[in-house]
This record gives sequence, structure tokens and C-alpha cells, in this order.
Amino acid sequence: MKFLDQCKVYVKSGAGGDGCVSFRREKFIPFGGPDGGDGGRGADVYIEAVDGLNTLIDYRYLQHYKGDRGVHGMGANRTGADAETLVLKVPVGTQVFEEDQETLIADLDRLGDRVLLAKGGTGGWGNTRFKSSTNQAPRRFNPGHDGEERWIWLRLKLIADAGLLGMPNAGKSTFLGAVSAAKPKIADYPFTTLVPNLGVVSLGIGASFVLADIPGLIEGAAEGAGVGTRFLGHVERCSVLLHLVDGTQDDVAGAYKTIRKELKKYGGGLYEKKEIVALNKIDALSEEEIAEKSAALKKACKKTPLLLSGATGKGVPETVKKLYQIVSEDRRAQREAQIEAEKTPEQKEEGWSP
Repeated sequence: MKFLDQCKVYVKSGAGGDGCVSFRREKFIPFGGPDGGDGGRGADVYIEAVDGLNTLIDYRYLQHYKGDRGVHGMGANRTGADAETLVLKVPVGTQVFEEDQETLIADLDRLGDRVLLAKGGTGGWGNTRFKSSTNQAPRRFNPGHDGEERWIWLRLKLIADAGLLGMPNAGKSTFLGAVSAAKPKIADYPFTTLVPNLGVVSLGIGASFVLADIPGLIEGAAEGAGVGTRFLGHVERCSVLLHLVDGTQDDVAGAYKTIRKELKKYGGGLYEKKEIVALNKIDALSEEEIAEKSAALKKACKKTPLLLSGATGKGVPETVKKLYQIVSEDRRAQREAQIEAEKTPEQKEEGWSP
């Protein structure tokens, strides 16, 4: 399946059905009077976050979505049927923007989130509505109202608990493959990873989290160098970032500072997010080289880096446990905040707790 995380879509709701001009004509009933019904309502257009999707590729091949028109009114005071609602189904984590790509309409970050994009037109009145004592045979009706139309941008930010950062060939895909069942492409050349990959890391029953791997960053990524920073959005929602530094390169401190500089330029709160720094590929280093590069990295990041090898598995379990600890704390804080937000004013005053 191809990965697509950004696309432009045109949506238009359905127009309302026209009202009807009709008169009752039955045997033995003279002057039956008007009996034209109203038109039905046009289709609304909604967007909904559903399970089982992780890409916007469906909207690559079909960009125009138009709701059906409401059924016209009919004689015998029959109102036309309303058109069926049109629902655009997208992955959880999709953001909806106006055509300017800056004005946020909705952030569908929870399963089942549903937002109205275009309201269907109301149906027109039939001639029954215009009957009065002075106008007992009206031939007037109202046409249905037109629907709304707009261009929108869909931008997907994958929902992950932890994210991997680093330069190309830092060993991110190898680490993801070592700790999860994901099968990312792994090769000995830069930019092997061209699209984000997700993997579920399991530490036992009831203890798991989602880990995201994104393409590597290089100096100048904020200006578009390499694959740029467009994929950084997929780790904006993470609780913690695992910053992998390739231990086989000469300047590990410089590599760390390069990534941090690009995060600061990008924004989105990534620079302030919790970070675990790890010196990777220690299986290819001697004890003296490990000590020397670990010290240089510690001086650059102001914390003691973890030592690991994604290829051999050394240090990987300890790293996973640290990631899960931070993810669990963040989940607990989010649950407590949600419970607090759902309390009524009376419960807050009484100090109620679940």
C-alpha cells in the first residue's frame, strides 16, 4: 500500500429539492385546493476518523465529493425524501485545513471524531405553504437552496506514543525492526526510509506502545534539504522521542546538534518534547571509542546517553523500558486531565473522585 499523508479535496453538499405546485383533484371534491409538498433536504458532507486506515491514498485518485440533491416535493402534500449523508472516512490523526493550508478546521485525533464540512441545502416550499384566505389557489413554490462547497486540505499525523529521530543511517529502522513486528526497509545507504513506519512494541500483556520511525534528517532540512521536515509532523503527538546517534561517525556531538537545530527551526513543540539520547551501533566500536564518543555526546546533550546496538540487541530492552515508562506517565496524566475535565461544577466543589 502506498503512503500518502497530504492531499487536497473538493467537497460540495447536496442542494435541497424544489417545492411542488399541485392541486387536489378527486371525484366529488370540487375546489380541492393546493396540495404541493416541500422538497427534501440535500446531503450533508461529514468527515470521520475510522479504524483500520493509516494513509490518505484513497483521496489521491478521487478528489471531488458531491452530496446528492434532496428529492423534489410531490402532490398530495408529500414531502420529498432527504438525501443520504455523505461521509469521508480518514485515519485517526488527520487534520483538516482550509484551502490556505493554515486555518485549522478540525483535528480528528480520536477514533469516531466526526465534523461537518458542508451543510446540505434546505428543501423549497410547495404551494400548500402559500395558501391563505385571500389566495386560495397559489401557484407559487420555492426552489431548493444550493449546497455549500469548499476546497480543503487533509494532513495526516500518525498517532504514535514514541518517535525515532536521527540522521540517515543512524539505525532507526533496524531498531524498529528489533523491538516490533514491523518490517521496514533496511539497507546500507542513506535515505533508505522514505515514508514513516509504525510498529507496536510489546512488553507483555497489557503493556505496549506504538513506535514511529520517520525518514532521517540532515543539515538544512528546514530549508528542504534531503526529504525536508514534512514527516516531522508524524512525531508531534508522541510522548517521547528516541534520538539515535550513529556511533560509527566521527563527530557524534555535531550530528546530535544538527538534529536539535532542525527541530528548533521546525517548531511544533518538538524541541521541548521529552527526549532519550542513545549512542547506536556500539557493536562496531572498541571500548575506548565507546567511552570517547559517549563522553562527547554527553557533553553535547547534557545527559548520559544510552548505549545500544539495534543489530545485536545490546541495550535495547533497557531503552524500551525507559520509553514505556515515559509513555505510561503521559497516558496517566492524560487520563487524569480527562476525568477532571468531565467533572461537573458540583463535583469539583465537593472534591469528588471516581
